[in-house]
Amino acid sequence: MTSLFDRLGRGRKTAFAAALLAGTALATGGYFWSNGSTALAAPIQVAPGTVQPVFNQAGFAPLVRQVKAAVVNISTAGVTHASNMTEMQQMPDFGDQDSPFGDMMRQFFQHQQRGGQGGGALERAMGSGFIVDPAGYIVTNNHVIDHANKITVTLDDGSSYLAKVIGRDDKTDLALLKIDAHKTLPYVAFGNSDGEQVGDWVVAVGNPFGLGGTVTAGIVSAHGRNINEGPYDDFLQIDAPINPGNSGGPLFNQSGQVIGIDTAIYSPNGGSVGIGFAIPSNIASHVVSQLREHGSVSRGWLGVQMQPVTPALGKAIGMKEPRGVLVDDVTANSPAAHAELKQGDVILAYNGISIKDGRDLARDVANSAAGRSVNLTVWRGGSERTVAVTIGTMAKEKTASAASHESQERVGMALAPLSRETREQLGLDPSANGVVVANVQPGSRADESGLQEGDVIQRVGDESVTTPSEAVAKIHQAERDKKEAVPLLVTRNGNTYYLALQLQRG
Repeated sequence: MTSLFDRLGRGRKTAFAAALLAGTALATGGYFWSNGSTALAAPIQVAPGTVQPVFNQAGFAPLVRQVKAAVVNISTAGVTHASNMTEMQQMPDFGDQDSPFGDMMRQFFQHQQRGGQGGGALERAMGSGFIVDPAGYIVTNNHVIDHANKITVTLDDGSSYLAKVIGRDDKTDLALLKIDAHKTLPYVAFGNSDGEQVGDWVVAVGNPFGLGGTVTAGIVSAHGRNINEGPYDDFLQIDAPINPGNSGGPLFNQSGQVIGIDTAIYSPNGGSVGIGFAIPSNIASHVVSQLREHGSVSRGWLGVQMQPVTPALGKAIGMKEPRGVLVDDVTANSPAAHAELKQGDVILAYNGISIKDGRDLARDVANSAAGRSVNLTVWRGGSERTVAVTIGTMAKEKTASAASHESQERVGMALAPLSRETREQLGLDPSANGVVVANVQPGSRADESGLQEGDVIQRVGDESVTTPSEAVAKIHQAERDKKEAVPLLVTRNGNTYYLALQLQRG
């Protein structure tokens, strides 16, 4: 299937609990940082009544005049190896049956130039961002600056500056940059994305197709969209036209507050068709504050794998109606294990707040500080009970390194043994078996099937594999048997599920 769901920038989304920074000052509809030595002017705001939030909207010129100076263009340059080069790389389908988009996500950004020789190529790309602090702090998407070794920020007045990365978070696709302009810069503040209603006017400003300072307008189309882009998906859907190069650009409400960061579009042709997605400001503001303070984001950890409670499952375990999420695995030595949560428990509520699906629970846990005690309402043995659990800290993501591997040329991936060192790097149990995906060639059948570097393949078809040669042999056998695809049981980031490895191109 041709992928239709594209990112607006390069490479790699609900509110996260994070204390605001020391010295953080509150402004109307947002916040800004203070360096403690100088008094800062308020962020750009549009005076009430300047732009009326009514159906017969006359225009957005007053708003645009106020906020446009805080929007920047971002260009990057970096050397990528052939194994990583692709303009539109297929993203994995995680099989979320609640998502209408299936496997239609892929990376999407505005390329300007490619060249170079040897094993790598010079890659240039363009995106957008916005200033959130007059000292030169800039928010953008992580995928805009991913793999870049040079980042240039161009302001609305045409001046350009080299930027350094303060922090980045691939789970929400956010990054914080800093430039030294040696002057006080115009900036904007985050607003309350939850306060925006479906049908409210929004304005996007950015750098589509390299055309800096482009303004488009539309409405909020929906809240809470899950597009299978990450564990904390909660996107705003908008119909304001956004295109390649808009990635990382701000989405404004009528008061000039940033209520979203433009990130992805649904597109059959590479351009806007009126379905765009923005990271809500209520995610971004807290993530950005942690990036400013720590350079990374700390999240709570519970230690369970979960699945939806279907009507059939709910009936089977004695529930009158399906609610919550079913625990299908408890990680050893995790907070859940210490609290004696059990496989087969159904988590109904988190500190009294109902859990509708796995995303609800994942976000609530991630928002909780390590060491915090919370109460889970659990269905077990035909009745509800309360389980107290102390939240832990989510470990940093780990990627296996493997110097030696066997290539499986026809499907485009390289495999490595699952050694003691790689088990430790991936945070696996010492008894875990399988083979590690050491490399995936962009555009290959493995890539299109959703395999990623660091995946652990446990089974090929209905047989377990423990060495790369075993896995390769079973894949070759499936090819000789003229199978269109072979199921792989894969472990990734502590989760186990099946992927269909495509063996023939349609």
